[in-house]
Amino acid sequence: MIAMTLAQIADVVGGEVVGQAGPVTVTGPVVLDGREAGPGSLFVAFVGERVDGHDHAAQAGESGAVAVLGSRPTELPTVVVDDTRHALQQLAAYVVAEVRRTGGLTVVGLTGSQGKTSTKDLLGAVLGHAAPTVATRGSFNNELGMPLTALRVEPDTRFLVLELGARGKGHIAELTRLVPPDIAVVLNVGQAHLGEFGSQEAIAEAKGELVEALAPTGAAVLNAGDERVAGMARLTAAPVVTFGTGEEADVRVEGLRLDRLGRPSFTLATPQGSVPVTLQVVGAHQALNAAAAAAAALAAGLAPAEIGEALSSVTTLSQWRMELRELADGVIVLNDSYNANPESMRAALDALASIGVAPDVRRTVAVLGEMLELGDSGAAAHEAVGAYAAQRGIDQVLVVGDGARGIAVGAGARSTLVPDNAAAVAWVREHVSEGDAVLFKASRGARLDEVASTLQ
Repeated sequence: MIAMTLAQIADVVGGEVVGQAGPVTVTGPVVLDGREAGPGSLFVAFVGERVDGHDHAAQAGESGAVAVLGSRPTELPTVVVDDTRHALQQLAAYVVAEVRRTGGLTVVGLTGSQGKTSTKDLLGAVLGHAAPTVATRGSFNNELGMPLTALRVEPDTRFLVLELGARGKGHIAELTRLVPPDIAVVLNVGQAHLGEFGSQEAIAEAKGELVEALAPTGAAVLNAGDERVAGMARLTAAPVVTFGTGEEADVRVEGLRLDRLGRPSFTLATPQGSVPVTLQVVGAHQALNAAAAAAAALAAGLAPAEIGEALSSVTTLSQWRMELRELADGVIVLNDSYNANPESMRAALDALASIGVAPDVRRTVAVLGEMLELGDSGAAAHEAVGAYAAQRGIDQVLVVGDGARGIAVGAGARSTLVPDNAAAVAWVREHVSEGDAVLFKASRGARLDEVASTLQ
């Protein structure tokens, strides 16, 4: 964060400084968890259903926080406001505007029904190769996570990559009013959160809010292979760059091939020339994510050669996203347990199937849990995932929890249904052995990372 005195912060957010005995300047990170504070931090205190952050101000101070932003005074110097969330957002908007004004910051907003976090990770790495870059950590993509990311910019930050999520219409528009994007990236319109939106058309309208936020001087990066996304070109007067696998895309994946662990290599074709890319992350779908990241990087002014080099150097994504481990006992673990929807389930099963063709892989095992927030389509969607696993030739499908029962129905005889994670752990310990490749995939609420840790 840029250095600001408490008086400056109070002026920006419309608050009052209480308990300040002398000059206080915030220089460190802005945090919601006092344990994450460091020297010069600003601790933002919220009152929740079970925890009142104000009660932890002293702990934040012990970790290095010098002040609090909250709704009542604390042991530390405090900027007191009526609405802490609104104040946090206003502070983020001010800080980004200041760095834009003085340092030439470029803001990239990114959204989509699936692949947001992986694409954001790839894009953050590519831009970080070229200049100081701040990108969303994990999936901090909501009304609190986005401001916290924005507040990490420093005076020398040149790129800010913001992953933007939505659980309803107007959510992305609200975030873009705070921090307008220079480049808007829309990956796809799928079935994630279908239960909340009601239809894919409503999801498309919500994702399109990012494109609508562009100034004519910006750039829209759109998936040429998704008709709902490609149609968003009409929502902006800004130039449009498309990505995909077909000839109609400006930035294309050509000659895709996978190694024994499902890691893609391909030629990245762009209007400025073609470059080879060899990704070190797993799944054919990551090639399309890489193309999206490349298209955004081109719009930001990078050259194809440096983009290809940077993409090929990325070794890890955010936690529990297609994490690949080859264990000493000969088991291959693919942990993609952070989240799930029908599209990402199929992509993960494709990755497992591609690993399964390697001669040293004895058997493929998919440990699958419930996909949440699918609404009335949930039962059919789970059954379709099970059928897809069978179609892809997955040898064993372990289905965890009654909410995912439809997967077992779809997978048929190759499936086993267990009631909970404890039973899944017992099954994995008894049945997984040398030569097995094991995928873990479910919505975050299923916490299948707990089962994956049995092997890892």
